[in-house]
Amino acid sequence: MKISANTLRIGTAVAVILGTIGWLAFTGYSSNKSYYVTIAELGGLGDKAYHSQLRVEGFVKPGSIQQNGTNVDFILNEYESHTSQAPSGRLLKVTYKGTEPPPDTFKDDSQALAQGTYGRDGVFHATVLQAKCASKYAPVAPGAAPANSKSATSAAPAVPPANQTAAN
Repeated sequence: MKISANTLRIGTAVAVILGTIGWLAFTGYSSNKSYYVTIAELGGLGDKAYHSQLRVEGFVKPGSIQQNGTNVDFILNEYESHTSQAPSGRLLKVTYKGTEPPPDTFKDDSQALAQGTYGRDGVFHATVLQAKCASKYAPVAPGAAPANSKSATSAAPAVPPANQTAAN
């Protein structure tokens, strides 16, 4: 059985199109893959740190934010500044060059997540920047009264005893 020239051309075109779609899907997947590492783990990655998309989380060191339009330079610390571990925490200089300004919650001591690449100059070059809510939203310590709350007697709704009904 002989294959016509027209069928051969269509088969070749379909193979090229499917091959191109497969190649684009593979390269798109691998370029969007990023590894989550802590500041401490970043130094132990070796050469892989310089060739991978990474996400690094830490706390913004107070007084380190220098903003110029949508670009921001700052320092991440492993620990919050008010903890006893902060002075011994590892630091990471981050340069964010993005199309959007940093979020409103990006402030001193806020927890931030930077996504980008680690340069051989020791600076993390971020293209995405996220900030978590400030620590003022942290849960209250057990036994402590919440800030700005009413007293327990005025805040509690009046509940009738279980054996009474509205008709009594």
